Amino acid sequence: MLSKRIFESGFKLALEEELTRKRVSIKELAELAGIPPATIYKITSGERDPRFSTVFAIVNALEPRENGFVAIIAAKFLLDEIESKMIPIGKKEFRVKGYPAYTMEECIVSAVRAEKEGARGIVCAPILASIIEKVVDVPVAIIKPDTKTITDALQSLQNRME
Repeated sequence: MLSKRIFESGFKLALEEELTRKRVSIKELAELAGIPPATIYKITSGERDPRFSTVFAIVNALEPRENGFVAIIAAKFLLDEIESKMIPIGKKEFRVKGYPAYTMEECIVSAVRAEKEGARGIVCAPILASIIEKVVDVPVAIIKPDTKTITDALQSLQNRME
């Protein structure tokens, strides 16, 4: 986590590592944080120590926690019913954002994109979870089909086999 590493290794080094890890350019960070690119270049070159407001903007851009959402990576037809809705879970409501994907590569790219865009967590198929957990720093949960989902799929299969 960038905010923790800042105090362990210093802001300049922590920022450089985070930009590399998340594959975010200085220009992209400047846009996300609302800071002139020249300011970030000066910080990463060691020419300038950042003000607190600059550190705050950069951390919020790279670790967005306000107005976050939960990303759901699945085939488009599964996402149609839940796209951009608030879903109550316990005492909280979560905004969900769907990321349609049909291949393993698309799923991995979607996970990285979701994290960059501020996802606080990712929900995906079980076969993908272990891979995605290795490339993102947010919690990952799996979609577990219930008995009705499996029964419906078997019924559909039976209808096609007749």
